[in-house]
Amino acid sequence: MKPRLLDLCCGQGGAGRGYADAGFDVVGVDIVPQPRYPFEFVHADALEVLRDPSFIADFDFIHASWPCQGFKKGTLWSDRPDLVGPGRVAMAATGLPWVIENVMEAPLDLTRSVWLCGEMFGLRTIRHRRFEPSPGLVLSAPEHRRHTARTAHKRRRELWDQGYHASITGDIGTYVGPAAMGIDWMTGNGLSEAIPPAYTRFIGEQLLAHLSSAVTA
Repeated sequence: MKPRLLDLCCGQGGAGRGYADAGFDVVGVDIVPQPRYPFEFVHADALEVLRDPSFIADFDFIHASWPCQGFKKGTLWSDRPDLVGPGRVAMAATGLPWVIENVMEAPLDLTRSVWLCGEMFGLRTIRHRRFEPSPGLVLSAPEHRRHTARTAHKRRRELWDQGYHASITGDIGTYVGPAAMGIDWMTGNGLSEAIPPAYTRFIGEQLLAHLSSAVTA
C-alpha cells in the first residue's frame, strides 16, 4: 500500500502531482472548490482538518502550501492573514512529518529550509520556492547555478519561441504550461499559483526515504 499524503491548500494540484509521481497516494484539501484537482479532493478549511484526529489518522505525511499572496513583493493583497505560523503549529500538533512550501519572502525557517528553482529540473521557468521540513526531517536541494536564460515579461509568446523563459501568469500559462511547468491540466490562473510537479517529486522521493528509514529503525 502506498503511503498517504495530505496536500493542504492544494489549488489545482501542482504539488500533489509531484508527490503522486514520487509514489504517494495523495488527497487534496482546499477551502475553494478545485474541479481540476487530479486526485481525491476534500472541500474544507485546511486548519480545521488538521484539528480532526480521525481524519488525520489516515495519513503518513502532510504538505501545506499556505496562502502566499500577503508575502509577495508588490502584492495587491498585503492584508491577507499569515497562515504559515498557525499552520506550522497545527501540523506539529498532529505528530506527523510535514513540509511547508511557500514563496521566498515567506516567514519560513531559513536554518532548515531548502529552495528549488525550475532550472534545476530543466524547466523554462525560474519560480523559486522554499520548502521547510518538520524538525528531525532533513531535505537537500540540487546545486543552484547562475541563471543564463532571460525571462520574458513582455511580448512573452514571441520571446518564448526565441528561447526565453516564461513567468507563468494569465493566458500565457496555458500556452507554455507543459514545457515551462510540466503541467497540462490547469487554467492560466491555476498555473500562476502552482509549483512545478518536479519540485515535489524531488521532495517526495526524500520523504519516502525518510518514512522507510523510520519504519526499519
